[in-house]
Amino acid sequence: MYSLNTHRLGVMWTRLLVTALIVFLVGAAATLPALAARPGTWTPTGNVKSNRIFNAMALLQNGQALVAGGHVINLSGKITTIASAELYSPTTNKWQYTGSLNAARESFTATLLTNGQVLAAGGLYDDPVKGPIALSSAELYNPITGRWTITGSLHTARWNHTATLLPDGEVLVAGGETFDHAHKIISFASAELYNPTTGRWTATGSLKQARYEQTATLLHTGLVLVAGGNTGIFVGLASAELYNPATGRWTPTDSMTTVRRGNTMTLLQSGQVLVAGGADGSGTLLASAELYNPATGIWSLTGNMPHPLDQFSATLLQNGQVLAAGGYDGGFIADAELYQPATGAWTPTGSMTRPHALQSSVLLQNGEVLIAGGAYNIFHLKVDGAEYYTL
Repeated sequence: MYSLNTHRLGVMWTRLLVTALIVFLVGAAATLPALAARPGTWTPTGNVKSNRIFNAMALLQNGQALVAGGHVINLSGKITTIASAELYSPTTNKWQYTGSLNAARESFTATLLTNGQVLAAGGLYDDPVKGPIALSSAELYNPITGRWTITGSLHTARWNHTATLLPDGEVLVAGGETFDHAHKIISFASAELYNPTTGRWTATGSLKQARYEQTATLLHTGLVLVAGGNTGIFVGLASAELYNPATGRWTPTDSMTTVRRGNTMTLLQSGQVLVAGGADGSGTLLASAELYNPATGIWSLTGNMPHPLDQFSATLLQNGQVLAAGGYDGGFIADAELYQPATGAWTPTGSMTRPHALQSSVLLQNGEVLIAGGAYNIFHLKVDGAEYYTL
């Protein structure tokens, strides 16, 4: 258990970091050197209506990308949680507003359901008077009407949790952070299942370890792998667990080779899981990457990233490679690399047109990768905040 002030200095370090670096970034932007030409190209999209951070993104069944919520920061460092949502059309390469969330929220999850709707669950609202408020509410986006409707609320208000679509169409939400009765922030281990048919949440087995900012993915076996994260300020985790939907229970599996948070997790075509970068419990950035083999339940090291990095995006491409883009390595970067599963090596590809960190990414149906938002462009409101990658 720890205080709100301590937490905001730790977990939300990016807010303070971004604000402290604003003068440097604005000045440096005018003197950035020309980027060397590399394989792979990035192309800016039409302007995003709101340059946001800690938002959520989902690829709709019609091929459009939905971006919703998050927060924006003005030049004085004021944070505003927003409810607006936008749609990106690959056909027109343009963004347009769609219906706003019923509740402004950030650090929440957005999950595409099998019926084509998107479930937004939990999150945080940064009230200008009361301060951060944990949310238990959930809502559904209907692409046909472009509107959000309220659905059943979580049993526990939470943010920085994970949400995973299960084979039966239910959504597993696990871990995260919330406030106790004294309004102190705590991490917790509870998990819940959302049933799209009834619109209700039911409790399921709790994690073995309370954690937040962890990563999660659905394995080809039907089990859900959760790994890493934090259980307190600078109390990082290397442990991993497996959720079995048939029994509703979590069981420990092999721990990662190191503590990680702010890393990425990607399910490869082989069924193995790639975890890369992030930071350890002390905040030291990591260049290492490792693979989880579901057949053996063991983690093993693979090739290191070119440099230590966290708060970047990782996207599985149609050719089986993984695109890592942007992030923070002591400064916001525009670099991008490709992970080759056959060799375990990372190779440079074309750099983004501008730095991004804490951005959202999705693989579009045409094979391109869309990047939107992030910690750099929120201070450059007249600059495109999104771009797409073509291999």
